[in-house]
Amino acid sequence: MNYSHPISLKTLVQEDDIGVNAPIIHQSVIARLTAGLYPLYQSKKIPFEPLPETMLTEGYSSPVPDVLLYDHQTEEAKVIIEVCQNSGLKHDTSKIVKLIEDNAYGILEGFVFNYKTQQWLRYRLGDGGVATNSSFSEVLQVDLNTFV
Repeated sequence: MNYSHPISLKTLVQEDDIGVNAPIIHQSVIARLTAGLYPLYQSKKIPFEPLPETMLTEGYSSPVPDVLLYDHQTEEAKVIIEVCQNSGLKHDTSKIVKLIEDNAYGILEGFVFNYKTQQWLRYRLGDGGVATNSSFSEVLQVDLNTFV
């Protein structure tokens, strides 16, 4: 048999700075957000399905937010959430702003949660590049901080 050389996981999956070596607390926050939001989706209190670490689009390489809330009707992510610590805050905030303002994915609202400081930042389409301190999603009408 002819086996090809192994492909690195980083080649197969688009990862940010933390990648697949994310600390337990990082993964725990993602799990708590997804687990907290899923019952709201199932009971139809929110219209978008929460999915952890999922590509923004199918068919070609795209960014992978820590959590996205997906609209199955339009096949777009409407809300994205990045989880970080102090050193990643600036990078993740810039990433959220760029993804929303580029308007390539249909994202209406994005959040960055710093688990070291418990700080939330929110950015919405049209906010002019400036994120505000808030964990309340106007799109979902839910305070995301209740899940972490």
